[in-house]
Amino acid sequence: MNHPTAPLAFITGASSGIGQALAARYAQAGWRLALVARRTADMQAWADAQGLGTDRCRVYGADVAEVDSIVAAGQACISAQGLPDVVIANAGISVGMDTAEREDLDVMARTLALNNTGLAATFHPFVAGMVARGSGSLVGIASVAAIRGLPGHGAYCASKAGVVAYCESLRGELRASGVKVVTLLPGYVDTPLTRQNRYGMPFLLSPEAFADRAFAAITAQISYRVIPWQMGVVAKLLRLLPNPWFDRLLAGRPRKHRKGEGQA
Repeated sequence: MNHPTAPLAFITGASSGIGQALAARYAQAGWRLALVARRTADMQAWADAQGLGTDRCRVYGADVAEVDSIVAAGQACISAQGLPDVVIANAGISVGMDTAEREDLDVMARTLALNNTGLAATFHPFVAGMVARGSGSLVGIASVAAIRGLPGHGAYCASKAGVVAYCESLRGELRASGVKVVTLLPGYVDTPLTRQNRYGMPFLLSPEAFADRAFAAITAQISYRVIPWQMGVVAKLLRLLPNPWFDRLLAGRPRKHRKGEGQA
């Protein structure tokens, strides 16, 4: 499809990693794209390299951690391209923290602003229109890290647990409207963020493999899915472990880089 009536996907954090892989997957399926990134030049260069003209793809600059910025991008998308069929709130950050360090409280505030408030602000411009239309999918990208808190990952785990709870609440609110809420929990995906990790990453997926499975889950309007499923099994088993066993299992596990450490 290469015309204005093709369905439209609005994707944040689209300049790299999971977001870019999702953009490529939707483009492959013939969808029009509305892509949000802070690095708009890089995003436009990618779209041009894919042969996506303005009839197929538009790029919007926004800082998802700033509510007015991402809301304005959503409103601009509606004005320029119409109301999306799928909105994927993918933008997020993952930085280690130490509560004993004052500067890490600022890291946590930024993480929550982007991963939680930014997700709700991404959805905001589209909810009323989707409800009036009676259709649409709002997709929150959480993480398997939402299922149990990991040492050194307090901000990230808390934020992703918040994504799961928020999307569940929103799903209940929109249950009778025809608008679907999909929560996806990636396991380990090979992205610039995860390459900095100092620990093993079982069941590691390429971004393209994740995007294929995510596209299928979103198309089927699955309300909650861990990708890959093997990581979901591991996470559920960890959830069932008594706290003393869980704490002992993770004793000595390397922590995620704090801001300023390594390449983070």
